[in-house]
Amino acid sequence: MAEKLGLRGPGKKEAGDRAKGISGQKVSESPNTQSPGAAQVSVALPYHLRNLARVDGDVCLEVSAPVTLRAVLNALEARYPVLSGTIRDHDTGKRRPFLRFFACQEDWSHESMDTELPESIATGREPLLILGAIAGG
Repeated sequence: MAEKLGLRGPGKKEAGDRAKGISGQKVSESPNTQSPGAAQVSVALPYHLRNLARVDGDVCLEVSAPVTLRAVLNALEARYPVLSGTIRDHDTGKRRPFLRFFACQEDWSHESMDTELPESIATGREPLLILGAIAGG
């Protein structure tokens, strides 16, 4: 499924690769001023989570360094409390089944939540993709 979307597992990069957001738009509700030491991270949510959060397009978040999956998800849930518990379990903090994380066209779903994301994600050049996985026969 991931390969049909043009996504690859870790380490499978090609020259000129660039992840594309789910939509062409970016949404930012914060002012253009950025806190010192904070990064602007773009997050592309699947349709059902965008609909729940009532946003169109990608979401821009201010994330304090180090920029990790945990830090991005904390910022996302702080801005959109309705998403709390939809991406990761309330009690364990682990990723929900049937959701996948992609950074720079690499599957980060099984990486530690405290692993730093690639620089292109931390600088907002590429979005962190959160995709709904499809299962069934």
